[in-house]
Order: sequence, then C-alpha cells, then structure tokens
Amino acid sequence: MDQNIRNNPMYKFMLVLVLSAMMGFQAWRILLNNFAVDTIGLDGLKIGIVQSLREVPGFLVFLVIFILIFIKEHKLASYSVILMGVGILLTGIFPSFWGLIITTIIMSTGFHYYETTNKSLTLQYFNKTESPIVFAKLRSLSAAGNILIGGIIWLASDSLPYWVTYIIIGVLVIIAGIFTLRMNPIKKKAPRQNKKLILKKEYWLYYVLNFLSGARRQIFVVFAVFLLVDKYNFTVQEIAILFILNNIVAFFINPIIGKSINKFGERKVLSVEYIGLIFIFLGYALLNNRWIIAVLYIIDHVFFNFSIGINTYLQKIAKPEDIAPSTSMGFAINHITAVIIPVLGGIMWLQDYKITFELGVILSVISLGFVQLIKVVKNETDLNG
Repeated sequence: MDQNIRNNPMYKFMLVLVLSAMMGFQAWRILLNNFAVDTIGLDGLKIGIVQSLREVPGFLVFLVIFILIFIKEHKLASYSVILMGVGILLTGIFPSFWGLIITTIIMSTGFHYYETTNKSLTLQYFNKTESPIVFAKLRSLSAAGNILIGGIIWLASDSLPYWVTYIIIGVLVIIAGIFTLRMNPIKKKAPRQNKKLILKKEYWLYYVLNFLSGARRQIFVVFAVFLLVDKYNFTVQEIAILFILNNIVAFFINPIIGKSINKFGERKVLSVEYIGLIFIFLGYALLNNRWIIAVLYIIDHVFFNFSIGINTYLQKIAKPEDIAPSTSMGFAINHITAVIIPVLGGIMWLQDYKITFELGVILSVISLGFVQLIKVVKNETDLNG
C-alpha cells in the first residue's frame, strides 16, 4: 500500500473506527440467529421483522446532512460507533422480541451513521486511485479483526451466556469510539461539502445501483445465515467457524478487489459480482447439502465486498462538494429495499424458503443489466476531481 495512504491521519483514524465497528457488528451477527432462536424463540417472519427494523436507521441516514451543520463529520463517526456499542451492550440484557427490536435499532443507528460517514470521509480525503485501495485495505484488516472476534466467540460460547458476551463486546466498542474522539485526523484540506439534501439526475445510476444492492445485501445478511441455522441446524460454534473462514478469504481477496477496480473499472468488477450471485442464489434454492450451502455462503461473502465499486463510481462522476450529501442519499436509497426485503422475504420463507432466494436471482439479473450502463471513467490522481 502507498506510503502516502499509510501516513494520512485520516487512514489511521478510520482504521480504529473500522476495526471496532466491524468487529462489534460481526460479534452481534454471529450470536444473533442462535440468540433469537434458542433464547427468544423467533421464527423466520419475526427474524425478518427485526432485520427490517434494523434497516430503518439506514433509510433515515440522509439526516446526517443536517447533523453535520452542528457536528464535524469525523466527530459524528466517533459518536456513531459509541452509540453502536451501547446497542450491542444492551442486546443480551433484554431477551425478548421487543427487547431485541429496541436494542437492534440503537445498535443499527450507530452502525449506519458510522458507515455513511466512513464512506464519505474516504471519498473526500483520498484520490480516485487511492480510494479503492483504502476501501479494500480497511475491509481486509477488518476481516482480520473479525477472525479474532470469531475465534473468541467460538472459544467462549460454551462458558459464557449470551448476555455476558454482548456486554463485553459492547464495552470494548464504546471504549474504541471514545478513544477516536481524542484523535485529530483533519490534516489535509478537503472540498467544502454541501449541507443540504441533493438528488441529481446526473447520479441516477448510482442511486439505482444502491437501491438494488440494498435488496441483494439483505438476502445475504438475513436469510443466508438463517438458512444455515433454521434448515441445516448450524450451531453457534459452526457459525463462528464459518464467519472465521469468510474473513480469512476476505483478508486475502479484498486487496485484489481494490486493485481490480483500478485496473478493469467498476463495470467489469460489478458484472462479475452479479453473474456470480445468479448462480449462488440458485444454489441456495436448489441444492440440499449443508456443506455445499456453507461454501456458497463463503463465496457469497466474497462477492459482497465487490460493492466497493458502487462507491468509487460515485467519486468519479460526482462534484467534489457533492460527496457527503450524495453518499448519504445513496445510503438512504440503499435502505429503501433493505427495510422491505426482510419482511417480504420472511413472508415468502413461511411459504417456501426457496422463493426468497429465487427473488435474489431476479434482483441479480436486473442489477447485471444496469451495471452495463456504467461508463468507463479514466482514473485521476487529484484529491477529488
């Protein structure tokens, strides 16, 4: 990785936040389905409802633009991670359907506001050839952190109850967020950002790709793991091992994804993703072997990281001052389908789980078509334009 990136204070700042947020979210996800099934007794529909409500804060993330009038963007990123830690801490203390809903919304509000500020700051403080590398490297390092947290949960799952694990993870995330409040990553001047909502026709393809990506993401995040637990009876330990394998693969693959975006462009990289997803979702629906499904899940996780290309595409088409508001708007649009799909998928699941994944095939085909409309934009090495 370029020494200029390593020496950028914003990279060091974001590294702490990314590791703490992603490790916290990873722990929450590893425990969620078993916690929901074993402790609370939720079915597919109720899981879908919880996951839909988890995405409501993502839909409301456009409010970031108004918050930035009063709080600097990097400070908001730190406060968001702290709030996320509070939500994780409280999760195991309220083991009921409504308790899980409330704590999930708290956790999710922090996570989604962190996510949008993380993307925005990367696109503002790194140039067009650096940003794919930074996105990929941070995901790779967070994968290493996730391997660690997965191993810890695997070792501790037999001796620690869910609520104790949630409290420990939540406290650690809160501490990391507080630590970053003392950091000052603003050393390079970035273009002044618009402090108002914008929805421009020039960015319509970016909005559409986010809309479709939100739907695809939910089928992966919500129902692929639930399939392993509900249909194939994966234990907490097995899910933890699967997540560890996911992140080992991601650690090595993510840097390649970033370099591929610079070499081949967003259109080709995203096309590979959606072609692969068509076959993966067909596999979820048609195959009936727990280990083959687990392998498909690992491959699915690899393709999940190709979405970096949607963010770098925005950087190449947007005006420098539009990065923060456009990132927020794209993230909000991404979560329109994210709010709908878990409930819709949960209803389909009660009829036949295969229908949920057949919907994923349809979404992948549509996404593949829109990706072909991406125009090849030559990389430039200036800060934002």
